[in-house]
Amino acid sequence: MNDTAWHNSGRGHPAGPASRQTMLNLQGVRFLLVDENRYMRNLLRGILAACGSKDVQEANDGADAFKILRTYQPSIILTDNRMSPLDGVEFTRMLRTSPDSPCPLTPVIMVAAGTELHNVIAARDAGVHEFLAKPVSAHSLYSRIHRVLTTQRAFVKAPGYFGPCRRRHATRSSSIPERRLTPPEVHHPPAEQTLSA
Repeated sequence: MNDTAWHNSGRGHPAGPASRQTMLNLQGVRFLLVDENRYMRNLLRGILAACGSKDVQEANDGADAFKILRTYQPSIILTDNRMSPLDGVEFTRMLRTSPDSPCPLTPVIMVAAGTELHNVIAARDAGVHEFLAKPVSAHSLYSRIHRVLTTQRAFVKAPGYFGPCRRRHATRSSSIPERRLTPPEVHHPPAEQTLSA
């Protein structure tokens, strides 16, 4: 089915708006899937494989993920929110702020069934890059991965927060007053491997 047929069917293009830009080769991108539901991990792994990814590790929960991170450095972490004993928000917060965290600058995509505003805000405030609502489609997952890999976000350290800059837009209107009392410390993540189109 061509782009026009997808658009006219009301279903959108399978890879979304990014497909009309540059499709990324995910072959060299390493993923860590953190979800206690084996079915969800298999679904995510299948979508990633269809996008070209070959390097995927899995963890049942946040505590399990920390053990894996001692020896495995993912390019992106996909985590569920509702897990026990360590949920996705706490896992992300520990990943960002724990002194012994092996990779505090790794991008995190929260894949969650609870999409209420308080859950999204909690994930953002823990330091996730993107939030993806379940049920997951190939299009929605790929678009979040594409955004993470093509849009570098500086990390900021401010009282009570360390993670990607929550301001997504570089330009500010001069009519909006600055709310921060002191400028945050800015950290730039190291450049990831070159992605081929």
